[in-house]
Amino acid sequence: MFLAEPHFHDDDAARVYFERIRWPDGRVCPHCGVIGGEYATKRAGRYRCGAKQCRKDFSTTTGTVMEQSHIGLSKWLWVFYMMCSSKKGISAHQIRRSLGVQMKTAWFMAHRTREAMKAGGLTAKMGGAGKVVMVDETYHGQISEAPARLSKKRRGSTTKTGGRYGVGDKRAIVTLVESGGSARTFHVAKADAATVSKIVRENVAKESRLHTDKSNLYTIVGREFEAHESIDHSKGEYVRYEPTGPVHNNACESYFSVFKRGMRGVYQHCQEKHLQRYLVEFDFRHNTRSKLGVEDKQRADIALAQAEGKRLTYRRTHSGEVQSR
Repeated sequence: MFLAEPHFHDDDAARVYFERIRWPDGRVCPHCGVIGGEYATKRAGRYRCGAKQCRKDFSTTTGTVMEQSHIGLSKWLWVFYMMCSSKKGISAHQIRRSLGVQMKTAWFMAHRTREAMKAGGLTAKMGGAGKVVMVDETYHGQISEAPARLSKKRRGSTTKTGGRYGVGDKRAIVTLVESGGSARTFHVAKADAATVSKIVRENVAKESRLHTDKSNLYTIVGREFEAHESIDHSKGEYVRYEPTGPVHNNACESYFSVFKRGMRGVYQHCQEKHLQRYLVEFDFRHNTRSKLGVEDKQRADIALAQAEGKRLTYRRTHSGEVQSR
């Protein structure tokens, strides 16, 4: 079993493992960028930059989400691996029980790992000539400021009457999934035509074929793309075969299924200000799934490599609002 590897149980082995991922071509000073100019200090895993203009100390975790953590690096690698290999995630309570740490420590480790999963820098638009991008919206969890009440069916709403919240009381989520490719998901204040259209324009190449349901949200923006094909769930239609290929929105439905099962069965409670972080986690696992040739170990290594250049403080985790990509 891979979890029996030494770097999950020994901090020195974990440091060697992480250094190999972070600095495959030799150690790099996080302060000045000098390569191979460091020398070891008396403290294990601690180095000092040899450049005259720098001369600063650094370690394997300096400049990463794990910086200034008192938790052993082997435990960090365990959390990275478990969060990357568990399809629906792993709760902070399970991390606490497995590692024997405090609950707030486990919770913060999980959020730092999600920060590492977040794609950094500019990202290319999805789709392209001959490619299909599916777009859909869903609602999950009650919004923070909504009163705890049951609402009647709204005009034009598809929610059932009696014993259920209307969509106006729930958190709106919009996802874009490229057929056979990656997903990008956004928590928005309101899933109206203006908001959804802006997300689609900024993230999907104009040469793409757009697949949606019959919602009026996509009527206008759909005209801006190579083709806009939709299916009508109200008539029991879930896939339609055209000369250009099958028309469906099943990739979005599949994504939402995994996400909601994870949020209900694993995480259970999520404040609205943290929702985007959980969406980033599910996006990351979807975009590095086995079908794309990425297995658990590789997925965890990718997340560890992305841990560099990102910082998440405890204060920010509690009070800072999460911004959409």
